[in-house]
Amino acid sequence: MTKGQHGKDEPVRQRLLAEATRLFAERGFEGTSVQEIVVAAGVTKGAMYHYFDSKDDLLREIYGRVLRMQLDRLTRIAGGSGTIEQRLHRAAADVVETTTANLDDSKIFFRSMHLLAPETQKTVRAERRRYHERFRDLVAEGQRTGVFSGKVPAELVVDYFFGSVHHLGTWFHADGPLTGAQVGRHFADLLLASLGAGHVDE
Repeated sequence: MTKGQHGKDEPVRQRLLAEATRLFAERGFEGTSVQEIVVAAGVTKGAMYHYFDSKDDLLREIYGRVLRMQLDRLTRIAGGSGTIEQRLHRAAADVVETTTANLDDSKIFFRSMHLLAPETQKTVRAERRRYHERFRDLVAEGQRTGVFSGKVPAELVVDYFFGSVHHLGTWFHADGPLTGAQVGRHFADLLLASLGAGHVDE
């Protein structure tokens, strides 16, 4: 579990996360030692263990910070203004855009999650499930009010959509023909079309 943090110490914590992300991406989680991380970050092992209990904890936080940011944004979108079609479209586009903007973090995590301790895996899955459930609530709201087709259960709709989102790491490139925002809008259009909502004007 990530330990207590103070504003004045945040640069050290951020350096550790940045260097761990870089090294995990280059060498893999198993191929990177704690010693290599602290040397790259320019801190002592004692400083690292002030913030993180283990290398597992670093990996969990690399993904966790992205997931927390996405959940905060989803909560604001879901509870914000607009029709259910507009809110779901914004939510779908946002998770794609934020995933592509933090692609290394997500790729590292999904590639290495099986290496985490079972209890840590369980905790992370529960955190991700909260996000999916909040997203599913938007789909279910539209189905309940008759705005979206109810032919496919909301749970399956969400699983299908996020299967595509989690696949982004295998093909999306920042220097490709489409930006993350453009891909996000296309994904959102496809999701709404699959629910029978047609084109959504933002």
